[in-house]
Amino acid sequence: MAEFDVNILGCGSALPTTRHLATSQIINLRDKLYMIDCGEGTQVQMRRMRIKFSRLNHIFISHLHGDHCFGLPGLLSTLGMLGRNGELVIHGPKEIEDYMRPILAIFCKGLPYEVRFNPVDAYSHALVMEDRSLCVYSIPLKHRIPCCGYLFVEKQKEAHIIREMTDFYQVPIRMLQEIKRGADFITPEGEVVPNARLTRPAIPPKRYAYCSDTAFNPNIIPYIEGVDLLYHEATFAECDAPRAKETFHSTARQAAEIAKQAHVKKLVIGHYSARYEELSILKKEADEIYPGTILGSEGMVISLT
Repeated sequence: MAEFDVNILGCGSALPTTRHLATSQIINLRDKLYMIDCGEGTQVQMRRMRIKFSRLNHIFISHLHGDHCFGLPGLLSTLGMLGRNGELVIHGPKEIEDYMRPILAIFCKGLPYEVRFNPVDAYSHALVMEDRSLCVYSIPLKHRIPCCGYLFVEKQKEAHIIREMTDFYQVPIRMLQEIKRGADFITPEGEVVPNARLTRPAIPPKRYAYCSDTAFNPNIIPYIEGVDLLYHEATFAECDAPRAKETFHSTARQAAEIAKQAHVKKLVIGHYSARYEELSILKKEADEIYPGTILGSEGMVISLT
């Protein structure tokens, strides 16, 4: 079972190429799947990577440029043909519902499941979704249209019971859940056994930040400070910095600068312009600022554990 994996389905930008697919990712948190963006070809790439359609319940759309959402109609139709019956929630700009409702009415009549739209304010850092496993927050980005990234924060796991100690103090089974949650144990004689003697701390929760598309924007640094993994767009090389500024995108060097200033543990870049047949220049420029930058590619799986 995957503890916390990021699956990169596509990491190209707007102009289609044979080298890269349009943007999409899947987070696999202990077999619960969360999709970020859904460009063309997403569902085919899910097949290639053997990702289970049935475990997907939430889709997060960063903004309404086609390379981030043109794959939604096909995916939703396929889910219906596969007999899905649970609710699917699409989080994103409020206009995403205006885009999808007519398509659903024409091409997806009689879906066996409900599609619910949750509008996200792209200009604020706020809680977007919460379940038993994690919390998801919006990250305001700087693009030509309203656009937000997403911060996935795993919830703290319960502590691990030290079986030898609970047996030694004869802790009743009914109390183990309370012990996991931090309670001390009081023996029948009145002795207080500290929780730290009965448990081992759980592995610290992980955090993943997704930031695409955006111009260089240091304002996001407080939101992503120290994350375990940052995905940051790197559409252009420095030689094309004027074009990056014009289109509200980032260079690989700028992505690395954000990662460095935010003290993130790992950086992966993507959303490459179609003009680069060879990506080594982007890797080189990022490494000069943030050594060990990961060059994202289709089919890549990055574990946060």
